[in-house]
Amino acid sequence: MRSRFSAFVVQDEGYLLRTWHPGTRPRRVEFDTGLRWLGLDILDVTEGSAFHTTGTVTFRARYSHRRSAGELHEHSRFVRHEGAWVYVEALPTPQ
Repeated sequence: MRSRFSAFVVQDEGYLLRTWHPGTRPRRVEFDTGLRWLGLDILDVTEGSAFHTTGTVTFRARYSHRRSAGELHEHSRFVRHEGAWVYVEALPTPQ
C-alpha cells in the first residue's frame, strides 16, 4: 500500500499498473495535475503476511486539490498474484 501511494505521489503509471490485478486493472491511470498527495495513514491491516494469499488494508490518504484539503478513506483488497502482492479493488469501508 505504501509503495502504491508513493507511486501516485510521483505519478508512476507503470508501477501502478504492474501492481494492479490484471482482472481489475484499467488500461491507463489518469492523473489530475491539480491534485497533490500529502500523507498516508494505515488504519488497519488484515492478513497479508508471508503465509497468506489475500489481505486488506484500510487507509486514509490526505491530499490537496486546487488548494482545497481532502482525504480518501478506503478499505482495499490485495491478493498474491504470480508471487507478488497486487491491488484488486476497494471494498466497503468497515464501520
